[in-house]
Amino acid sequence: MANPLTMDDLLAQASDSVKQLTTGEVVHGTILSIKKHEVLIDLGPLGVGLVPRREVSMSNNYAEGDEVTASVVEVELDNGYSLLSMRKAARDRGWDEVAAKLESGEIVTVTPYDANRGGLLAEYEGVRGFLPVSQLSAEHYPRVGSSDKDEILQRLNVLVNKEIRVRILDADRKANKLIFSEKEAIKEGLAERFEKLSVGDTIKGIVTGVVDFGVFVNVEGIEGLIHISEISWERVNNPSDYVKVGQTVEAKIIAIDKERLSLSMKQLTKDPWLDEVEQFKSGEDVEGTVTRITPFGAFVQLSPAVEALVHVSELGGDGTDPEKVFTLNERKTFTVLEIDKDNRKISLSLTGGKKNSL
Repeated sequence: MANPLTMDDLLAQASDSVKQLTTGEVVHGTILSIKKHEVLIDLGPLGVGLVPRREVSMSNNYAEGDEVTASVVEVELDNGYSLLSMRKAARDRGWDEVAAKLESGEIVTVTPYDANRGGLLAEYEGVRGFLPVSQLSAEHYPRVGSSDKDEILQRLNVLVNKEIRVRILDADRKANKLIFSEKEAIKEGLAERFEKLSVGDTIKGIVTGVVDFGVFVNVEGIEGLIHISEISWERVNNPSDYVKVGQTVEAKIIAIDKERLSLSMKQLTKDPWLDEVEQFKSGEDVEGTVTRITPFGAFVQLSPAVEALVHVSELGGDGTDPEKVFTLNERKTFTVLEIDKDNRKISLSLTGGKKNSL
């Protein structure tokens, strides 16, 4: 028969059964309350833990009653609570997951929680990371004028709180660096789409950016550029007069490189120059409006689609200043010297020669 336990034995057993928290330990509990600056967690026999809101993972929307994991930062505060960090616990587990995803190249989903002009801030498995602008897909890349930094931020803010599929491009636990790439996540799919496209194809796409030199278009994830010279047969001074961001446009593929399509809107329509030029004959006098004045001469609009050049040599030589001969938007009478249909060029001189024009 076993000897009966004494009171000292019972107290010793009870003391051994009560687990003591240690700094750095990972604990599990249930959320008791969520306040503005703190979250309280029921740790059962281990007491109550306090998590400052800054130490709550940004990637989760927690509610009272949720089971969570946290790391012990300080065993006991003055108020009797244990100071915990959910972010640190998640981060420790997260870095292992990040390393595995980097090695496998697996696509993951992140939800950006903030933006700056350089890109988007997002978490993956509790680890904070960065998605640079340069690693965004054609669909999300903020194509704006180089000086319009405020618009870049506005366009990036639209992506905050929206899920984005990415691959992990770089990860360094010691440096606490995690870089995401949306471009890498869609790379394989883009290669398949590129194979289905050919020069001469007509496509539809959504305008993602309008800049001084042209229009950027998203064609099912592939970026296309309509150069300003390919927007219309008429002279285009401002691409935004023709298209707007978000508009669906139709264009012809005129070139394909590794990452981008070169597109043309104007080549889907007949060149009106070919019809309008028929009304002009060499040696005839015509009226036109001066549209541009340059050091080498003046450009003259003869009809909506036909522009011609009065070269400086027709004004008396290279020493003549065209700005002293012409006034912008004035109408004058000119003589057609030559019509070059192959190169879409018409040369003019001032009717009556230099003497009558000065």
